[in-house]
Amino acid sequence: MHDLPTEWTALCSLVFVLGLKHGFDADHLATIDGLTRFNTRHQRVFARYCGALFSLGHGVVVVAIAVAVGMASEKWDAPQWLAASGAWTSIVFLTLIGIVNLRAVLAAAPDQVLAPIGIKGRFLGRLSQASRPLAVALIGSLFALSFDTISQSALFALTATQFGGVGHSVFLGLIFTLGMLVTDGINGLWISRLIARADQIAVIASRVMSVAVSGVSLMVAGFGAAKLAMPAIDAWSEGKELSFGAIVVCLIGGSYWIARTLAARDVARRLAAE
Repeated sequence: MHDLPTEWTALCSLVFVLGLKHGFDADHLATIDGLTRFNTRHQRVFARYCGALFSLGHGVVVVAIAVAVGMASEKWDAPQWLAASGAWTSIVFLTLIGIVNLRAVLAAAPDQVLAPIGIKGRFLGRLSQASRPLAVALIGSLFALSFDTISQSALFALTATQFGGVGHSVFLGLIFTLGMLVTDGINGLWISRLIARADQIAVIASRVMSVAVSGVSLMVAGFGAAKLAMPAIDAWSEGKELSFGAIVVCLIGGSYWIARTLAARDVARRLAAE
């Protein structure tokens, strides 16, 4: 994150992809899954929109950080340790998320429906059973109060100030939020549809998604650690941030399609056998 593009269009594109990728974070997926399932069981109309509400709440904090950084940019330079500390925090969380999700898949019973497992959601307790739209958005805001999110938001907001004042920082915050809104919103709709479909579809799809989240988390953590440990890899990856982010988004997005295809084929096979 410390080598952000210096051209405005490229910077906006990268921040949007980072927002898309951030929305695929296992903590986001797991929490949105739980909120959607809880409110669907209670037949609340907004259940399918839990992902979008969560993302909007998360985005409020991101934009607030952008405003604060934009206003303070003339008197403050980002310390060198901010990028490295944020990177290592992300690496540790991604590694834990990858291991926990992989263990859950291996230990699950054949007929058990899995949900991606997050880390932050475990500290929210009963807040994960929010029953009002505003409460769902509040949970999204609480998730943004972490060092990795704050440091990432501060870095791209600070980069934006070279193009102008606070307005450019806020615009990037909104672009980042839009990226999250796309992926988190789709995830909420996906979960609500799975709940309404046959159990076997949910079983297969949940396994594919959990494996995908685990694999991508470990891959991104490993690559991030390699960049920090080996200058040659860091130099090779410079300027490729947009491509790497797009690859991660495509991998997770592709897993949605694979999950749906495998589940549909299994159900068709079962129906044909009856």
